[in-house]
Amino acid sequence: MDFFYSHKLSRIPADFLSLADYERQAQDFMPHPVYEYIAGGADRDQALNNNRTSFDDWQILPSVLNSFRQANSTVQLIGQALAHPIIAAPVAYQRLVHNEGELATAQACTATESQMVVSTLTSQPLAAIGEQVASPWFQLYFQAQKQQTLQLVRQAEDAGYSALMVTVDVPINGLRIRAQKAGFALPPAVRAVHVSDAPPPLIEANQSVILNGYMAHSPSWDDIAWLQQQTQLPIFLKGILSTHDASRAQQAGLAGVVVSNHGGRSLDCLASPIHQIAAIRAAVGGDFSLILDSGVRHGTDVFKALALGANAVMIGRPIMYGLAIAGALGVAHCLKLLREEFELTMALAGCPTVEAITASHITRRP
Repeated sequence: MDFFYSHKLSRIPADFLSLADYERQAQDFMPHPVYEYIAGGADRDQALNNNRTSFDDWQILPSVLNSFRQANSTVQLIGQALAHPIIAAPVAYQRLVHNEGELATAQACTATESQMVVSTLTSQPLAAIGEQVASPWFQLYFQAQKQQTLQLVRQAEDAGYSALMVTVDVPINGLRIRAQKAGFALPPAVRAVHVSDAPPPLIEANQSVILNGYMAHSPSWDDIAWLQQQTQLPIFLKGILSTHDASRAQQAGLAGVVVSNHGGRSLDCLASPIHQIAAIRAAVGGDFSLILDSGVRHGTDVFKALALGANAVMIGRPIMYGLAIAGALGVAHCLKLLREEFELTMALAGCPTVEAITASHITRRP
């Protein structure tokens, strides 16, 4: 296991000036199979690559001579005041890259006043993470049995988690070809501490192992309605790309949705969330919470996402890169860099508050 955690930095190099610097160096701080598992997307990586490049389809239009006497980057989301709109996304098995895993990420989120979402596949206990960061949110994968799902919800509630984020776009994993070619497998010491591996599905001889096996227990809208009856926590749906699904979530009384294609890790060729967010905002109106996930790598990306209708954004892979390189210090530095880039963009675009960021501040690239 020492191979997984050796040579972490205790100081941030002076030339680490952006998330891109962390991404370039990350593979030197983790085994190749682990890097391929984290960095890779689905199949041919088309969705993964498009998530990043699609932000370049918009340019910023600044507004000048605005007063910044009452400027800030705070946002209100589901009744919570967030110091800034950058959220640490739920990422599984964080002990793959650092012995403290999610505990270090929680410490970084506390240090940077960042909201944290904890994965069902966390490699550290929910309660221990909750002791490191205030009011985290819990990302929920529905389990094969409702009692197992409910047990996860109760553990999150008991540990002080303040919202649920139900992932609905990956009832089965996509083709992770890069990880497969690299021979990735979870090491024995890294596991999801709150769930067990499900047994292979039982199917008839003429049935599809995918369609009739793994998909047999995939959640439905009825399961979401059942979950609403089991908890008072606000519920987001993560993995929404269509206006139809977003509107249905709103009509069901959910707190909001995460516009996401799972970081390009589910189905290749999926639409990029930044291309969908404006239409979804138009469909649900101004009062429904929208979080954009997948592809955010710079403060200008945060600005563009908010201008197109998002209330906040999430970052996933940069958390793992910072964690692999320098533990809690690296994660905190990544979050700090992104927040400062975003606030610099606000300043130079003439937006003293998040509320001032509107569609008038961006234009489609010719």
